[in-house]
Amino acid sequence: MLQQDQKRAVLRRADRPGDLGWVVMAHGEAYDQQFGWNTEFEVLVAKIVADYGANHDPARAAGWIAEVDGRRVGCVFLVAGDQPKVAKLRILLVTPEGRGLRLGTRLVEECLAFAREAGYEQVTLWTNDVLTAARRIYQSFGFQLADEERHHSYGHDLVGQNWILDLHADVADSGR
Repeated sequence: MLQQDQKRAVLRRADRPGDLGWVVMAHGEAYDQQFGWNTEFEVLVAKIVADYGANHDPARAAGWIAEVDGRRVGCVFLVAGDQPKVAKLRILLVTPEGRGLRLGTRLVEECLAFAREAGYEQVTLWTNDVLTAARRIYQSFGFQLADEERHHSYGHDLVGQNWILDLHADVADSGR
């Protein structure tokens, strides 16, 4: 029997009714509360989710939901990139209710395992430098900063970053 302070965290595929809508809503709410980002960001997430929902090949793309005690608290997606052997990690999020349980790390780990099984050689991602917790997770898996560029988006001046992971690189000593 679980004690009251123990939480039951599970990862599962994002394949249930309501999952895709939750991803959009949770991103909009979390990024507004934490960073004051406007609805432009929610629109970007909605486009990513809609494209995934309408066009993804289950052998090459997948999404995951993290749940704590049966409630959604996190997500991540892996989709095909612009080149055949390159995948993109997209829209990683762990809400405040799910933080402290290493769910971000587990979600990225699941993504990368899927990417390897699907035959990808590289995984890329785009993020912003203010997302320090996510950046630490990416770095722990061996992602390398490829480039960065200042931009004005979501109502703020930001620094966008592109990160790359070579899936053939050994990350055993990455510190995780």
